[in-house]
Amino acid sequence: MKPAHVFDRDREWAALKDFAEAPAAEMRLAVVSGRRRQGKTFLLQALADVCGGFYFVAVESTSVDALRQFGTAVAAYLGVPGTLAFANWDEAITHLLDHCSDRLIVLDEFPYLMKADPSIPSILQREIDARLAHRGTGSRVRLVLAGSAMSVMGKLLAGQAPLRGRASLDLVVQPFDHRVARRFWGIEDPRLALQLNAIVGGTPAYRTGFVDHESPGDDLDDWVVRRVLSSATPLFREARYLLTNEMEIRDEALYHAVLGAIAAGNNTRGGIAGHMERKATDIAHPLAVLEDCQLIRKEIDPVRKRSLYRVAEPLVTFYEAIMRPAWSLLERGWADRVWQSARPRFTSQVVGPHFEHVCREFALAHGWNGEFAAEVAAGIAPGGGRGQNIEVDVIALAPQDNHTRRLLSVGEAKWSEVMHVGHLKRLEQARDQLHTRGLDTRDTVLALYSGAGFDAALTDAAARDPRILLVDLPMLYESA
Repeated sequence: MKPAHVFDRDREWAALKDFAEAPAAEMRLAVVSGRRRQGKTFLLQALADVCGGFYFVAVESTSVDALRQFGTAVAAYLGVPGTLAFANWDEAITHLLDHCSDRLIVLDEFPYLMKADPSIPSILQREIDARLAHRGTGSRVRLVLAGSAMSVMGKLLAGQAPLRGRASLDLVVQPFDHRVARRFWGIEDPRLALQLNAIVGGTPAYRTGFVDHESPGDDLDDWVVRRVLSSATPLFREARYLLTNEMEIRDEALYHAVLGAIAAGNNTRGGIAGHMERKATDIAHPLAVLEDCQLIRKEIDPVRKRSLYRVAEPLVTFYEAIMRPAWSLLERGWADRVWQSARPRFTSQVVGPHFEHVCREFALAHGWNGEFAAEVAAGIAPGGGRGQNIEVDVIALAPQDNHTRRLLSVGEAKWSEVMHVGHLKRLEQARDQLHTRGLDTRDTVLALYSGAGFDAALTDAAARDPRILLVDLPMLYESA
């Protein structure tokens, strides 16, 4: 049973427990990854405690020092006085696997071990293969390799990597979604919950030591000034550390420039490059690395089939849009002044885009006339001579089949604007233009998402037509 102190994470816990308790009489490997602060260590320590397993977390150090720390940890676990002096990692790993043949073994922050000795994955490959070749000899090791450097962890099982094809579990611990995050922070007001989510996202650690367990209460402005923009608080530099933690990132200024361009609303490769006054080819590698690190996500416009880039971590968006332009003022302690001038930008560049993302998440989880979307993204409804191109915030498509692909829903999202019939007319035009592009729009639902509400005329129209859906903040926070 999952320990009571582990909040949510039912799916992750079930997967890890099944892995650890699998009856197969052979060695098995799991890879667990996720950006820092998502609770991987918390989860894996709880698993090791429940299963009586060996848990070791690596730190950045030399190979000799890391080997010494490892020897001390192994000795303590096996009840050996003092430390075990291993000559090398080959000897250390073999010793651990031999003496824990029926145990769970967790090696956390595994990228630091790889940095200390790049041969460790090959050593593990040899040991796994040797034990699999002699099934029934008693080796039931359950080995978990975990880490936060996403660009490194993502390559453990890829291409020609030594461990490719040897893992029976590849688990990514994601941030909480907006619904779970609201419960975790204990916030009743959905408007406050979404604004907070636009700042700190669903990262569990930001709720605890980073803010001393303090929720915003009724005054978000005061909380932001004290807990986020104050140079004396842990959250102040956290967004910058997220880049520092990734081993493949060398030129931080370049990567921050890319993130800043995306946070400013430039979502295409050409737009990002233009904002940075660089060639599009110059940013291909930074975009790929940031995507591997899960700091940005790439979405595909389902109509034009072009790539759209968005910052995946809300705290990074907040930093790039609000903090980085005023960094010197914030370091001088002028958080109040900065926040007062940045409030309109917070609404337009931080909360607005995040609200659109949450609406797309809603569309993905929602059943449209009993059917779930296979693809949800923002896109363009091309005019094609019949009208102007229309930017659409939410396009929900049915699974592809041999017939004309069905458009389940087309939607528009407005965070701070009361929506009216004019918005409905715009959606009708977008639907019609998408129909001319070959989509089946006979049962398309026109969805209007608003953080500020709907006027009476639009509410009446929705009451008369079941193909019009009005989604307010309480509905966005209903359980899927």
